[in-house]
Amino acid sequence: MPTAGAVGSVQLPMPAWEPPGDHLIPVQHMRPGDHAFVSYDDDEVRWEVMTAFVRLGLARGEKVVLFPDPWLPEAEVLARLDFTGRSTVTARERGQLVLSSMRGLIRPDLRFTPERQLGRLHSETARAAAEGFTGLRAFIDMRWVPDLHADVRVMMHRETHADALFDGRPYSEICAYDRRWFSREVLHAMDRAHPRALLERLGSLRSVRGGDGSVHFIGDADTTARRPFSTALELALSGSAGARRLTVDLTRLHLLSVGCATALITLAGRATGHDRVEVRCDRVQARTLHRLGAGSVPRLAMTEVIRPC
Repeated sequence: MPTAGAVGSVQLPMPAWEPPGDHLIPVQHMRPGDHAFVSYDDDEVRWEVMTAFVRLGLARGEKVVLFPDPWLPEAEVLARLDFTGRSTVTARERGQLVLSSMRGLIRPDLRFTPERQLGRLHSETARAAAEGFTGLRAFIDMRWVPDLHADVRVMMHRETHADALFDGRPYSEICAYDRRWFSREVLHAMDRAHPRALLERLGSLRSVRGGDGSVHFIGDADTTARRPFSTALELALSGSAGARRLTVDLTRLHLLSVGCATALITLAGRATGHDRVEVRCDRVQARTLHRLGAGSVPRLAMTEVIRPC
């Protein structure tokens, strides 16, 4: 079990971590150049983002390097990766998927330094390109910090001074923090230090209100999420009645179900106190809304946003 002396850690009380929403995305939206934060406090949940990140990278033709919890048996990590399919086995055989460790990355050094780690990751990105892969992505479980008895302040310095590793380069990285090992102050600082933060669970839906009264939906607005999706939209419409306009941002959704799209059109049609409901969406979402009759609601306007590849 964790101890308070490892990295200044504390046991976080319930409710679970609630990261800010302005840079929150689902893992499916990770792109080359992204540096993302995610946290967990459940040994089962932690596999969700990791396995999705690995499989999506393999599908994109990227090389994937995985730095799992150093105290996990390798056999367990491999079993989780290979569950439901053999694609990861094939990827390991051809060198596209590599299991590593922070100790291995900084070798022959025994002590962690940001310069050593960043230099090795820079070299690994170039090596992936030379091997014919479209890029490199790394998943790093930050429990390497107590494993190496590293100074958490040195780790935080690395996290806030790593831009050169990502800018204009085909490299992406997820840093996963076990909330049972890191203090709330460290978690908040690291969440804000990363340009991206990820939803902890696949299939979840978050709604976030913008400072201008807009409502942003993040994650999966699937059939089971129709009620919370509708409730969040109703509250946003109620709160923006004085302005007589509302912006609904769908661009950080991985999935928009027919049920949720229909609810959006229906509620916009009933919003007689509004002159305009603007929906920011991608091409697929716009097509879905059009096919369901969005064009018949005069106050509903769609702005199509092109998502980076």
